[in-house]
Parts: sequence; structure tokens; C-alpha cells
Amino acid sequence: MQSNALTPKEYLDKLPEDRKRAFKTLRKYILDNLPKGMEEVMSYGMLGYVVPHSLYPNGYHCNPKLPLPFMNLASQKNFIAVYSMVLYSKTELMDWFVSEYAKRCKYKLDIGKSCIRFKKMEDIPFKLIGELTAKVNTKQWIEIYESSILKK
Repeated sequence: MQSNALTPKEYLDKLPEDRKRAFKTLRKYILDNLPKGMEEVMSYGMLGYVVPHSLYPNGYHCNPKLPLPFMNLASQKNFIAVYSMVLYSKTELMDWFVSEYAKRCKYKLDIGKSCIRFKKMEDIPFKLIGELTAKVNTKQWIEIYESSILKK
């Protein structure tokens, strides 16, 4: 469910009332932990956290006009989603996240294709998502990204 919002503020203003508080809290944890140099933008109809062209001029290999994606946050039809590309690029990070999630949440982890889905607003592990955001700095993310692209 992509939004036609042009700015993060417009996206937030259009959120359903029952999700605003949880969504804004999750966004705050991401922004508070976002690695230095990354920026929040609208990306693919959701909030995107990216390495801007000023730091990585090559952009995203799928479309070099776009900045290098790192993470996205979206309000979907039945859930809030965090899309974390870094989870699928580092096995040890995925293992850490799955283990920590089980310790902090009473519901089963709903994850697939870099998408972590939260259907219960009261059970979002905000601090864990903040920790995940901070696990890899901008330079490390570029190195991980480039090494995975060069393998292909």
C-alpha cells in the first residue's frame, strides 16, 4: 500500500488515527539511531532512510537516480512494516535480531523479504528497532552493499 505523500510530514498526517502514536514512536527510535550521514526521504511510497547521493554518488543499482536504501517504514493495510535491508546482508545480524525479538516480544516474529510486520501496535519493540538501526554505520552499509553487488 504505497502512499502518494510527497514529504514525511504529509505521510505522517495521512496515517490512520489508530496507528499514529505507534508509528511516530517507531519513527523517532529510527531517527534517533540513524547512522550519521543518512537521511529520511519519501521512497517507494513510504518513509525511507537512505545514503544520499552526496555520500554515495553511484546510487541504488536498480535505479542509480535513487539514493542507496538502508531502511523503510510503512503503514500497510493490516500492519506497520519495517524494511531492513541490512538484516539480509549479515547472517549474524539476523541471528541477533531473531534472538532479541524472542526475548522482548510475546508474539511470534512475522518477517520475510526484509519486511518485519507488526500487527499488534502494543507489542512493537521500539528500542530493538532503534538498536537494529544503529548496528551498521553508513560506511559499513556501503561496504556491505558493494560487496553483495559485486558478488552478483
